[in-house]
Amino acid sequence: MKIYRIACIPGDGIGKEVVPAGQAVLAALASSSRSFSFEFENFGWGGDWYRAHGEMMPADGLDALRQKDAILFGSAGDPDIADHITLWGLRLKICQGFDQYANVRPTRILPGIDAPLKRCRPQDLDWVIVRENSEGEYAGVGGRVHQGQPIEAATDVSMMTRAGVERIMRFAFRLAQSRPRKLLTVVTKSNAQRHAMVMWDEIALQISREFPDVKWDKELVDAATARMVNRPATLDTLVATNLHADILSDLAAALAGSLGIAPTGNIDPERRYPSMFEPIHGSAFDIMGQGLANPVGTFWSCVMLLEHLGELDAARTLMQAIEQVTAEPALHTRDLGGTATTQQVTQATCDCIAAMARPLV
Repeated sequence: MKIYRIACIPGDGIGKEVVPAGQAVLAALASSSRSFSFEFENFGWGGDWYRAHGEMMPADGLDALRQKDAILFGSAGDPDIADHITLWGLRLKICQGFDQYANVRPTRILPGIDAPLKRCRPQDLDWVIVRENSEGEYAGVGGRVHQGQPIEAATDVSMMTRAGVERIMRFAFRLAQSRPRKLLTVVTKSNAQRHAMVMWDEIALQISREFPDVKWDKELVDAATARMVNRPATLDTLVATNLHADILSDLAAALAGSLGIAPTGNIDPERRYPSMFEPIHGSAFDIMGQGLANPVGTFWSCVMLLEHLGELDAARTLMQAIEQVTAEPALHTRDLGGTATTQQVTQATCDCIAAMARPLV
């Protein structure tokens, strides 16, 4: 039997509620399987760790994660700690330390979800957004001088490299090629950003020649937001820079019904390091500890984790369980207009998995 070693990092806020829920559904899948199981190790890094140790995670924390098969992450963010400290000290430290350069964010309208685009059929909104996850606007290049003085200046430099753009474009074209429509939209802003984004466009054209069966187009990021709302069926796979995809994927999740259902994977496609899977909803301290957090985004992230591990039958079973649960309005959490609790949604998902057990082989 294959034993997968999973690092679990709840982080802050409702991450401490949804990561245990994710562990529960993974354990339910393992109990139905003769071929795999999970060995979970929990890491208490985040805001509480910062208050105790002055850092979001230990300096050698990456070494503790390096030999894991995958990482299940909750959220980073604490109202008493500056956001740039929580983000750079934990999540980005892992993403950049393990060169998880492909951030993948699938979005579609799940059964039973009342999405805001009333004229949009569920089949019209079925997207995957590929976010460059290692450089661009979030490269961390920049600084501040003369702080507190009238002449104070601050810079954040969007740093793009040919190697970085080539690899994310190749990843996105390959992903688009694997999907039924074989359609890719390259999001850009080269009309105003006339150096790095022009290189981005040029490399997209170059890489496109390796994938003659993929139909692709180019869209300015501001126009892309309107297209997502007005013509969702014209989109399938999108690739964008770190900042642009960060914003577009939140819009996509909102159009699908809620940020609470949205997953993401921070992927090292070369599998040199463990990849990390997380919901995109953030720490949501305003509902922390009240049992109101929607665990569906974490469950869907677990689907991506299973797919990454090659456990495709288990991934399909979990996705079917998620869809059965969202189809029941009585199992909708507050973000979806319902009153169900985190525990109720988790238990219902585990019950669906048990009912579908074949067992998995």
